[in-house]
Amino acid sequence: MGAAFFTDSFFTHSFFTHPSVGQALSTRELAIRALGLYVPAVLTTVVAWQRVRTHRQIAAMLAGFCWALNALLTLQFLNLHFNWWAFHAQGGLFRSMPTDLYLGWALLWGVLPVLCFPASRVWMVILGFIALDLGLMPNCAPVVRLSGNWLTGEVVAAALVLLPATLFARWSWDSSCLNLRATFWAITAMSSLLFLIPEIIFAASGVAGIRNGGWGPLVGASTISLNAQLQFMFLLAVPAISAAQEFARRGLGTPIPFDPPEKLVVSGLYRYVANPMQVSGAFVLMAWGAVLRNPWLIAAGPFVVIYSLGLAAWHEKEEMPRRFGKAWWLYRRNVKNWNLRWRPWHDPHRPIPRLYIAESCGPCSEVRRWFEAHDQMSLEIVAAEDHPSRNLTRMTYDPLDGTPAEDGVAAFARGLEHLHLGWTYIGACLRLPVIRPLVQALMDAAGFGPQTVMRRECAIPQHKIVS
Repeated sequence: MGAAFFTDSFFTHSFFTHPSVGQALSTRELAIRALGLYVPAVLTTVVAWQRVRTHRQIAAMLAGFCWALNALLTLQFLNLHFNWWAFHAQGGLFRSMPTDLYLGWALLWGVLPVLCFPASRVWMVILGFIALDLGLMPNCAPVVRLSGNWLTGEVVAAALVLLPATLFARWSWDSSCLNLRATFWAITAMSSLLFLIPEIIFAASGVAGIRNGGWGPLVGASTISLNAQLQFMFLLAVPAISAAQEFARRGLGTPIPFDPPEKLVVSGLYRYVANPMQVSGAFVLMAWGAVLRNPWLIAAGPFVVIYSLGLAAWHEKEEMPRRFGKAWWLYRRNVKNWNLRWRPWHDPHRPIPRLYIAESCGPCSEVRRWFEAHDQMSLEIVAAEDHPSRNLTRMTYDPLDGTPAEDGVAAFARGLEHLHLGWTYIGACLRLPVIRPLVQALMDAAGFGPQTVMRRECAIPQHKIVS
């Protein structure tokens, strides 16, 4: 795992190879640091060996651990400001926090709650691990020294780390709360790219200071320049966020290999490129490195490409044909990894999606004429009044693949993905979690909201297949 490399490289090297440091550490300090890592690690290994049987359970462990790694580092930044506790240790430190305790805490709060108590009530598990931590923290002296307000830090830690990590892992274990699961994975991925990985690089290169290196370019940048750079970063991240949405809505899964979609995703940006997340992630990392003026972080971007060409490609060739058969091979023959298409691809064996637009609405009819003038592909535009079974809103997109239809702004954005790559990107922006409700509210306020349209007493065929 990345955490193992994280420990076995420069951190453990500095801890075990400097005799003067080792001599300065007391037996109790060594015992606390060793037990803080190896007890959770051994317990995790033993329980996982006995209980973990499915990929979904592995995904649950990974979910909790990844969330805890990012959240604990955030907690340490807060702790350095509010001084809830202090770590008195030498060697193997990461943001003034012993790396062994950091990893052990991530296992204790991120993995063990779901491994040990997968069916217990969440609130009971949370209270139990808080009680355990309340007992352990005072007994970790002199490595951990508590201030008078450390209980406040404990409350913040439980809310920021333990509760969300436990819920995230439980949702993955039970295969429940898909939208929340996908949202948590998106947050975890972005925080790892933009926060955890830079922190590791800063520590490895010796530029971990807030102002003198590391995050210094952010602190010293002008407001206008910083806003422009962050907006550019957001534009680069849109494909990754949209692709994660697509996995959840149309694939009924997440981007994580152990928690994959149930259906092959060939919609949205996947009509144009087979790996929008990896493309987006590589550019985001390189842009973030440029913003922070860190050449090592810029160089991390190409590693995403290497991962795509190596491990990811190997996994796809092994797993995807087994799960999706000929549909996967047909898709990959037409949609490539890094060679973006300009016009969308549609599986000829799947029904053509329908965009229902009300004839009785004047502005809606203008939208229909606009779509028809832009030479849409693999999209059938039908009057909303002619739906075969129910009343619709003024604009509804039905993918005809068994997943829910979308209306209003989301329907218009879906229609854009049938034009070309540029319009599809705009549609992806419109469907983002915060932007879509905002734009929809503005449309509603202007009188263009999704009003109900009564259907006519006629019917059209339910499916239409491209020959």
